[in-house]
Formats: sequence, structure tokens, C-alpha cells
Amino acid sequence: MDDTSQKIIDATMSLIRDKGYVATTTKDIARLAGVNECTLFRKFQSKKDIVLQGVAQEKWRAGVTPDIFQNVQWDLQPDLEMFMNTYMDKITPDFVNLSIGLRAPQLYDETAPMIMKVPQAFISSLTEYFKKMEQLGKIAHFDFESLAMTVFSSTFGYTFLTASFHQNLTKTNRKNYIKNSVKIFVDGISNLK
Repeated sequence: MDDTSQKIIDATMSLIRDKGYVATTTKDIARLAGVNECTLFRKFQSKKDIVLQGVAQEKWRAGVTPDIFQNVQWDLQPDLEMFMNTYMDKITPDFVNLSIGLRAPQLYDETAPMIMKVPQAFISSLTEYFKKMEQLGKIAHFDFESLAMTVFSSTFGYTFLTASFHQNLTKTNRKNYIKNSVKIFVDGISNLK
């Protein structure tokens, strides 16, 4: 990819993050990229084409893969804290805003599979972790995908809400939120028979 095309992609993705897909115009993209609008259309078929090429680039994805959740100690409290912290390190407020912009109806069919890779990596990794913890005799058998969804929902909720409202919704900081949430979860599943 040449420098001009990359500037156009970077400008487009930044604008979608900040304004959303619909509000982002090709004039805005050209202005931010420092190119003529005609250049934009010589390089790409449409605004949608630019976005789809951007989503395919690693730099515009969060880098959430099962590999990042491998630093486990086989101890529920620190391991669940690691899962939550690792996710929150990758899913920054900028990424949350970009993923919201990528959910526009005009894009959703093409972007949804890429966006879903993030929760799928978390949920599948945590489900496998729970299965291994059961094999090690550290937790009782349960619907481990449901447990993973519970932890993910808590993690996603905090991440999304703080990205959207900063600390205006809650004064609970990330460290305390994770520690307290995991403690409640661990205490709860310790009682499963």
C-alpha cells in the first residue's frame, strides 16, 4: 500500500472513530488526509471500500486474540484479573468509539465478523481456561461458556461505559472494579456443586 492510500485509510478510520460512519464525508477524509477528493476516488471505489480496507489492517484492530490470554497461574482470582486487565489494556476508549462507528447499518454485514472476533477470543479462551481448571480439580463442572459470558459481559460493560462516560457514571476505578468483580465471581462459583 502506498503512503497516500494509507493516509486516506488512517484519516477515514480516525473520523469514523470521532464522528461515526454516516457523519464522515469524503470531503472530510480528503481534508484530513491532505489529499484532493479526486485522489481519494482514484485510490478507492467508495468510502465503504476505504473502511473495509482499514478494518483489514492490524493497526485498526484491537489485537485481541486467544494468545494474549495465556499468562495464567491456574489460580482463579489472579487469572480472572489478568483476563479483564488484558482486555481493558487492548480495548481503549478510541477502539470502543471506532467499533461503534463500524456498526453503521451501511457497514454492519461486512464489519460484524471482524468486530465479533474480539469477544470470541475472550470467551473461547476463558471457556477453555475454566475447562482446564475443572480438570485440575480447582472448580466444579458448570456451563463454562455461560461463566465466560458473565465475566466478559462485566468486562465489556465497564470498558464501554467508561469509554462513553469516563468517570462520570461511577467513581470506581478500573483496579478496584476488577478486583471486586472477580472476588464476587470467585465467591459465587466456589458455592457451585
